[in-house]
Amino acid sequence: MKKTLLFLLCFQLGNLSSAQTVVPLYNGVIPYSKPIVNRERSIPGADGHPRISKVSEPTLTVFLPPKEKATGAAMIICPGGGFAHLTVVSEGSDIAKLLNEWGVAAFVLKYRLPDDSIMQQREIGPLQDAQRAIQLVRLNAKKWNIDPKKVGIMGFSAGGYVAAASGTHYKQSFIDPEKKISLRPDFMVLAYPVISLTDSLSKFARSVLGPNPAPDKVILYSNELQVNKDTPPTFLVQAKDDRAVDVRNSIYFYNALQKNGVRSEIHLYEKGGHGFGINNKMSQDKWTDWLKVWMKDYLQASR
Repeated sequence: MKKTLLFLLCFQLGNLSSAQTVVPLYNGVIPYSKPIVNRERSIPGADGHPRISKVSEPTLTVFLPPKEKATGAAMIICPGGGFAHLTVVSEGSDIAKLLNEWGVAAFVLKYRLPDDSIMQQREIGPLQDAQRAIQLVRLNAKKWNIDPKKVGIMGFSAGGYVAAASGTHYKQSFIDPEKKISLRPDFMVLAYPVISLTDSLSKFARSVLGPNPAPDKVILYSNELQVNKDTPPTFLVQAKDDRAVDVRNSIYFYNALQKNGVRSEIHLYEKGGHGFGINNKMSQDKWTDWLKVWMKDYLQASR
């Protein structure tokens, strides 16, 4: 039964040519979790691709490049979905396959969404899964032919919030320590990301923090307010006409990175709306081309 479920998940993630390895994120009880029957659902979106919701058993789906192409770099991918579901193809397996072409190992994270019924602290659930993903990738670096000092994290929309949080809250561990593995991502890629939970920039505070978010928690979990000189180098991309996530989320985060002397780059399309994935059809310019150059320059400089 378990093997059947794993195969179906691989199918859902859009990799029809060959099965990918699906790795459970945790062995045993998940810290800060509540016992619950698995209620995970997958329904097709308007594009025909699955939208996964009610995740209680998080996983990593492993996409490895051919050995002759492998650069040693790795990327953990956090799909978006407005904290309601996970868009695991256009913001998951599609970018994973592209990264493989560049020689980058990719890991699509099926993370838990904030939910009081399955976690003791809803605000840390997704961040906890991102931390565990970073830890797990580094623990298996030799097996997956990865340099543990070249592990990045990428997030789209709400997944961008999860990725950014991993880069601003890595000093506080929400998982069991294992071999003193660093939880800091080496670099971040944020596409039309939710960054802030403040009223002026975001409508997602209640999604992350609950119905009556305390002001101190809003500040603590607004990523643009938690940047310091040790925040990982970051690449950002968004469209100015994004109506789902205010473009100032990206701008304010970029400004905070610049203020703290953190290597960063931002690209703002005039048009493209929200959720364009790896291909903004409103522009001839491909942001993934810019990303490829940025990653190559960063990884060479970090040797």
